[in-house]
Amino acid sequence: MSRTVFGTSEEAARPARLDRDRGLVEAARRDPACFDALYRKYLAQVYSYAFYELRDHHAAEDATERVFMQAMTGLPRFEERADSFVGAGSGGEVSADASTFRVWLFRIARNVVANERRRDRRRPVTPLEDAQGLAAADDVVEAVAAREAGGAAWQAVARLPEDRRRAVVLRFVDEMSTAEIAEVLGRSEGAVRVLLHRALRSVAADLRGRLS
Repeated sequence: MSRTVFGTSEEAARPARLDRDRGLVEAARRDPACFDALYRKYLAQVYSYAFYELRDHHAAEDATERVFMQAMTGLPRFEERADSFVGAGSGGEVSADASTFRVWLFRIARNVVANERRRDRRRPVTPLEDAQGLAAADDVVEAVAAREAGGAAWQAVARLPEDRRRAVVLRFVDEMSTAEIAEVLGRSEGAVRVLLHRALRSVAADLRGRLS
């Protein structure tokens, strides 16, 4: 589905894609039972974000449940803003994977996680690298080596200031674009790029310092 972007005659003839989740959102608004499709689509991403922030499986599960409950009850207030991503690519089109619903959902997740961190900072901490999952039985040696290398990197990420850590998780765990991260964090794309650049430099310096 596409719509016309108003402007010059050349621009008026150029279609811009809408939010990729528009159909699912509209279906869920008509019938709350259809929200399950959005839940299944984003469950793993929201849980991963919550786990990387809270570093506790039970806390992440609870936070994920609250995120989707708030999203379901707040869906009538959600406003699609596909124009937020216009101009990010060439030709004035919204990127194929743009979703302002996902941005809105992760804003809810950011707030839920922040409240959880304030509410209880005394929960036992699970190592951040545990989120990488279990190794296959026939690949233990390679998995252990990868786990050690990845674990050191994610431990360095965990030591970053909160804004840099959050940007890294959204970019490399949830695979968001800089435009989406900017919307989630309420910053400009330029500021997000600076955050990511400084975060990666800090992680590299941290790893070098520990290896030297």
